[in-house]
Amino acid sequence: MNKKSVKDIDVKGKRVLVRVDFNVPMKGGQVTDDRRIRAALPTINYLLENGASVVLMSHLGRPKGGPDPKYAMDPVAVKLSELLGKPVKKLDDCIGPVVEAAVKAMKPGEVTLLENTRFYKEEEKNGAEMSAQLAALGEVYVNDAFGSAHRAHASTEGVTKTLRLAVAGFLLEKELIYLGKALANPQSPFVAIMGGAKISDKIAVIENLLSKVDAILIGGGMANTFFVAQGYNVGKSLVEAEAIETAKKLLAEHAEKLILPVDCVVASEFKADAESKIVPIGEVPEGWMIVDIGPATIAHFSNRLASAKTVVWNGPMGVFEMKPFAKGTFAIAQVLANLSDATTIIGGGDSAAAVEESGLADKISHISTGGGASLEFLEGKILPGVAALDDK
Repeated sequence: MNKKSVKDIDVKGKRVLVRVDFNVPMKGGQVTDDRRIRAALPTINYLLENGASVVLMSHLGRPKGGPDPKYAMDPVAVKLSELLGKPVKKLDDCIGPVVEAAVKAMKPGEVTLLENTRFYKEEEKNGAEMSAQLAALGEVYVNDAFGSAHRAHASTEGVTKTLRLAVAGFLLEKELIYLGKALANPQSPFVAIMGGAKISDKIAVIENLLSKVDAILIGGGMANTFFVAQGYNVGKSLVEAEAIETAKKLLAEHAEKLILPVDCVVASEFKADAESKIVPIGEVPEGWMIVDIGPATIAHFSNRLASAKTVVWNGPMGVFEMKPFAKGTFAIAQVLANLSDATTIIGGGDSAAAVEESGLADKISHISTGGGASLEFLEGKILPGVAALDDK
C-alpha cells in the first residue's frame, strides 16, 4: 500500500469529493442490504470529525443510456442518513451549475449525495468533460470504492486528472493492504481456494497464483472442466469445452499444486428438490450433474487448509444458492473461520455472500467488497482507480 490515505492529508475546512461504492441491492424503493454503505462509514465519519464537508458520488445498477428513476440514489440517501444519524442532502444530478452551487454552499460537517453517476454515458467512457465537472465539486478527492477501482471511469480515474490531492479511503486502503500482502509477502503455507462456475474467469488468477501458493483447491463448476481434462465423464454438468486444453496444460505442469475434489454431490436436475446422491469423481451417472463437493472432498480440503497461514478464497464450492447443495461451501467457510492464526481473505462476490449467510463473517480476517476488482488484483493487474491516487 504505497498510496496516500485520508490520514496523510489535512481535510479541515475542505470540501472532500468521495467516490464510494453504494451499488446496493434494492427492492420496492428500499435498500435490502446496506453492507456496502456501512463499509464506507469509517471514511465518512473520519472526514466529518476532522472538519470536512463531504460530497459523495456512486453508481447504482446499470441504467441504460440516461436517467432512470429505478436507479435514483434517493433510497440510498435515506439509509445513509439513518446510519450516520444526521441528514444527508440528495441532489437530483451529479454535475452541472446547480450541483456546483449546492456543494459550494456546504458547511463543514455536512454531507451531500450526488445522483447516480451512470445517468451519464460519459461516466463509463471516462469522458474528459464529465471528469472535469466532477473535479470542480471538490478540493480533495478520496476513492473508497474498491468494487469500482478496476474501472477507468470518470468518477474513479478521470476526476483525478484535475483534482489533486487524490488519496485512498480506509476501505480501499484495507483492501490493498490485505490483498497486496497476500500477493507480495504471504505467510506460508499459502493456500488458494478457487470455485465458481467458470474456469475461464479464473485462469489468469490461477496462473498468477501458482508461483506464489503451496496449493490451489479447486471446487465449484470450474472443477468439472478439469475432470473432463482428466478423462472423466461428468454427465450433463457445466463444462467449458474451450477451456479443456488449458486445464490439461495446467494439470500437466502443476499437478502437485492443483488439488481437485475426490467425490461430489450429483443431482438428477438443476432444482433444489431434485433427487441427489454422493458419488466418487468418475462415477457421475449419465444425465446427472455435479452440484457440490462431497464429504470426502470436504475432509481432503480441510486437511490441506489445517496448517495454512494465508488463505485466499474466491468462488463457491457448489450451487450454494440452493440449500441442499450449499454444504460444501459452508463447510469450507467453517474451516476458514476456525483457522485462528491464519490470515483469511474472501475475494468478494458469491463467496463473500456465502460467508455472510453462514454467519461466520466476523471470524474472517478480510472480506473484499469487490469481486471483479479483487480478481483482477489477484491476476496481478494494475487497477486504474488505485494507480490514479497519490503515492506516499
